[in-house]
Amino acid sequence: MIATENMDIKKIAQSKIGQVDFQNIQFGKVYSDHQFMADYVDGQWKNLKIEPYELLQISPASPALHYGISIFEGLKAYKHDNGDVFVFRPDKNIERLNKSAIRMCMPELPENIYFDALNTLLDIDRDWVPEVEGTSLYIRPFVFSNDDYIGIRPSQDFKFMIITCPVGAYYAKPVKVKIENHFVRAVEGGSGFCKTGCNYGPAIYPAKLAQEKGYDQLVWTDGKEHKYIEESGTMNVMFVIDGKLITPALGDTILAGITRDSVLTLARDWGYEVEERKVEVAEVIAAAKEGRLQEAFGAGTAATIAHIEMIGYEGTDYQLPAVEEREFSNKVLKTLDDIKLGKAEDKFNWLHKI
Repeated sequence: MIATENMDIKKIAQSKIGQVDFQNIQFGKVYSDHQFMADYVDGQWKNLKIEPYELLQISPASPALHYGISIFEGLKAYKHDNGDVFVFRPDKNIERLNKSAIRMCMPELPENIYFDALNTLLDIDRDWVPEVEGTSLYIRPFVFSNDDYIGIRPSQDFKFMIITCPVGAYYAKPVKVKIENHFVRAVEGGSGFCKTGCNYGPAIYPAKLAQEKGYDQLVWTDGKEHKYIEESGTMNVMFVIDGKLITPALGDTILAGITRDSVLTLARDWGYEVEERKVEVAEVIAAAKEGRLQEAFGAGTAATIAHIEMIGYEGTDYQLPAVEEREFSNKVLKTLDDIKLGKAEDKFNWLHKI
């Protein structure tokens, strides 16, 4: 295994940060000065380097382009009042990245390379971590096949990269969702539990159809009967019904969200009744009709907590209680934000200091 102290660092001649309006940041539009890169060649990770953010050269025959042989993660960094920079639960991201790697016939990434890359890159670009309320530095680690070979087989060469970008809110307002009962995101035995590009591309068309009808996002259901709730397009989904926090149990069709795990950990710590189980569409709709669906929200890195204001199903829209009346989701959002920003105790040791 290559020693990460051999990392080659080339800094940008002139930072682009002066061109950024941190008061008005669109998600995923502006990228920081530098990127990390490493190659997997001849059975080992090598050529670790940080260089200015720039376009890539890639073989036209790369299986990443033809077969979606790629995986990725998403996490965020925050700046505390004293200027220190912290990343939220990065250990869980490398754990999940390597689970995805196994499923996609990719080499696992050693934790020392991951953390050295993360620490060094964010230290160099720490000025890019915004301080405006509601903003953060989004971090995108990803691995893709770098083979120059168009055949179907497990790839041999790979590239690991990290890029970062300052971001504002992913959803600027509560979302309207449609429960999908035709298209399928994942099936048992598939790759639904991975963060791989081939899970997300086919989901764009059904989401586009829903958006054309006035919805912001889909809630996916199981691929066999469309009977059970699974997850939303960019996040796990949770409900408060009759005072209980209910969310679909994990399986090979649902992504093990890190924000999801954080929400459930806090809920249990506070003494809430939590149920991780199969959640029927029928019970959610019945609860909405009867006024027992007190809250519904998405949980994910990009959105943190995205309040759901309306659920559409089979041509009928069900309006949920006003966001300001929601006890649990507002409390958990504030608590997570306070922990990330150093304003509340980090009792679960979720923060990693850069």
